Amino acid sequence: MNSVLFDKDLIARYEQSGPRYTSYPTAVHFHDGFNADHYVNMARRTNEDLIPSSLSLYFHLPFCSQVCFYCACNKIITRNRLHAATYLAILHREIALQGRLFDRDRVVDQLHWGGGTPTFINHSQMRELMAVTRDNFTLRKDDHGDYSIEIDPREVEEDTIAVLREIGFNRMSVGVQDFNPDVQKAVNRIQTMNQTSKVIHAARREGFHSINVDLIYGLPKQTVESFHDTLNLIIELNPDRIAVYNYAHLPQLFKTQRQINEKDLPDADERLDILQHAVDYLIQQGYVYIGMDHFAKPDDELSAAQQNGSLHRNFQGYSTHADCDIVGMGITAISRIGQCYAQNVRSLDEYEDNVNHGRIPILRGIKLDDDDRLRREVIIRLICNFHIEYSDIEETYGIDFEDYFYDELILLNKMEKDGLLSLNTESITVSPKGRLLIRNICMVFDKYLHSNQSSGTFSKVI
Repeated sequence: MNSVLFDKDLIARYEQSGPRYTSYPTAVHFHDGFNADHYVNMARRTNEDLIPSSLSLYFHLPFCSQVCFYCACNKIITRNRLHAATYLAILHREIALQGRLFDRDRVVDQLHWGGGTPTFINHSQMRELMAVTRDNFTLRKDDHGDYSIEIDPREVEEDTIAVLREIGFNRMSVGVQDFNPDVQKAVNRIQTMNQTSKVIHAARREGFHSINVDLIYGLPKQTVESFHDTLNLIIELNPDRIAVYNYAHLPQLFKTQRQINEKDLPDADERLDILQHAVDYLIQQGYVYIGMDHFAKPDDELSAAQQNGSLHRNFQGYSTHADCDIVGMGITAISRIGQCYAQNVRSLDEYEDNVNHGRIPILRGIKLDDDDRLRREVIIRLICNFHIEYSDIEETYGIDFEDYFYDELILLNKMEKDGLLSLNTESITVSPKGRLLIRNICMVFDKYLHSNQSSGTFSKVI
């Protein structure tokens, strides 16, 4: 699984924009015809399953004290910490509303605080948020859950990591992006190696199970040489996982990106060279290429899950918890409950109004039909395992794979001729050449793209 072949000409030939498939159907297909009543009914029905799924909780904490110019996240830029107290009071009420929908014997196996900057809130607020969560959901007491938080090392006090471990977190994702001073200045994120290493060393001292580091390639002022220096520093930090994301420059959609000087962005060839070097270098350093933009140590749970076929993908990226219903809380948070997706409202005013009136603050969503579920299964298996056995799908969904996906297999024939994959009467196997282009392969099975129902703007696949 660790084998990846970087074919620059092939990648250039397949260059296009497309979904990252953290869900299928993707969020651009959610609609306001799906509302809070639909969500509530779906949530309650999941309690009636023969074996109800365990739960995964996601909390969106949108505050940042300063803006990073590259950021495309939903965020609130403020240095006034009082704003967080108002938001958290509403979030606590949503937690209570959501908690009433799910039986208490459904244990929370996965929990994640994302942002924004979750460490924007103070220690007392962190403790209270976790306590309110525990009052309304059944959190694990044995430290065997996957409880993670996104960390900005610039927003961490001396004992923050100890507090996070005390209240139950055992995994963290540390934002770095790039250590080069010129790059950091160009994106308005000044962060030293010392700040970052302090956080990671504290996490190891406090017994965190896993540490991930996030990087971005394609930022202004980046070169192969400068990014190599960043990678060297990351290797010194010895994280369990590394994510190397592609910077999607979409200033027409994200106003903060307009502050980036486009002349400073690496051109297409340089971006590919940076990516190629990062992939080759991290594999040389012993990391396993999981897929898309993720790397993990060979003994990491992600690597093991990929080997045994249990790897999954959701809105937090690759995951080992395929069987969880996901409850998203906070503005814009996305839930995956039963056979539906639902997204919360975007604005603070809408959020407060809904919650204060006792309503789950759903803005939009979608209920999956049988075809959606089938295609989602195919896409997830390909994007996670680079392989799919027709018989596994046929047995679960009662179809003849080659007949059902006749048109899609014709499209894959061209990809096979280009060396991206191999087809036979029993399976699809993505080649080392095709692994970096897995999004292109998955897009073949996306009926919304082919029926021109896709209205969103996606990032480049590479």
